[in-house]
Amino acid sequence: MTYEEYLDEVTTLIFEKFGVPEAAAVKLVVSAQDKEFFVRHDEDEKLRTVEQAHQDAKAIYEASQLGVKKAPKR
Repeated sequence: MTYEEYLDEVTTLIFEKFGVPEAAAVKLVVSAQDKEFFVRHDEDEKLRTVEQAHQDAKAIYEASQLGVKKAPKR
């Protein structure tokens, strides 16, 4: 898949798997892109697979404040 298709796939997975609103999922991917998370993906087409997209979606989500589990209320 192209680089742009790959970013779309990661965004969709964050939205679908983690229940993040679509606009927020886009912001997470744009932020990761700004931090050069996807530089290797742009340079190496072999990294743009559905399997890798699942791994990257999870990593981006978990690294965000949205992926931080909150302590239960007492």
